[in-house]
Amino acid sequence: MKILVTGAAGFIGAALVERLASRGDEVIGYDSINDYYDVRLKYGRLARIGFGGPFEDRSMTESCTIPGCRFYKGDLCDKSFLDKVFKKERFDAVVNLAAQAGVRFSITNPYSYLRSNLEGFLNILEACRNSGIGHLVFASSSSVYGLNTKVPFSEGDKADRQVSLYGATKKSNELMAHAYSKLYGFPSTGLRFFTVYGPWGRPDMSPMLFANAIERGEPIKVFNGGDMIRDFTYVDDIVEGIIRTLDHPPVVRQAGRLEEVPFEVYNIGCSSPVKLMDFISEIEGAMGKEAVKEYLPMQAGDVYQTYADCSKLERDTGYHPSTSLHEGIARFIEWFRSSDNPLR
Repeated sequence: MKILVTGAAGFIGAALVERLASRGDEVIGYDSINDYYDVRLKYGRLARIGFGGPFEDRSMTESCTIPGCRFYKGDLCDKSFLDKVFKKERFDAVVNLAAQAGVRFSITNPYSYLRSNLEGFLNILEACRNSGIGHLVFASSSSVYGLNTKVPFSEGDKADRQVSLYGATKKSNELMAHAYSKLYGFPSTGLRFFTVYGPWGRPDMSPMLFANAIERGEPIKVFNGGDMIRDFTYVDDIVEGIIRTLDHPPVVRQAGRLEEVPFEVYNIGCSSPVKLMDFISEIEGAMGKEAVKEYLPMQAGDVYQTYADCSKLERDTGYHPSTSLHEGIARFIEWFRSSDNPLR
């Protein structure tokens, strides 16, 4: 297939581009390369898949290592340029990973989420329906479960009590995509990611924050006194789940029934929630050094626990995560200490 991957300079996006290209798909990346976090990491990911920088806005670059793989530098909110790319490339499928990320950042910078996650996503939906896309897969988040206390989190649970604007925009994406699939008939699938980690991960997330602090002998911030639980999911497992859903577009199984829409939502997690203090212990063990801990209260927008029920995804696509936390953290720390890490 010819597949557009937005957010291609991102943590998951770059890994997905590499994996899709390796199986023979024609992959086109798209990213604004904004400065939400250190762009050296984004340029490093792009260089890994054959794209040299710097890049001009509204430009196209060919990969020097992957034949047929191209990268466009552009903003999803630049509708005219996005439409031009869709018209020129004529994609079979789209994986939309571009978004303003971060729960805590949404507390202090709400308007960036309105622009990127709502206006930008609307432009994607419009481009998909105007170009006859065969399947749209888009990133949602475990954050949509908000104040839900029933565990594990299941796709059928209510997700209407949000605790962050970030989670609210991701739930909005699901509602918007459902409406477009109903109105225009193109299949769309939302993926609720659960705490992704691994090599090339974001510097604002706990693995990188903890590793940097431990290496420097600085205290790590441990929120809610360490009493938190997360369903940490290794990036390769996330990519595997994306590809499996991409290859299984939802269909209308009961033609003629008004409620049938070619739309699905799936959890992608590890289904093995880990206590925060155990997670910290894994990083300490991999680094051979104990962390100095600063215990702090729960932060605004945070939730106590995440835990994915992935049985629906397993049933429909055969997905099953294969990377243990011990193995995944070891790989992350190996990369973190290597010359491949552009932030060292």
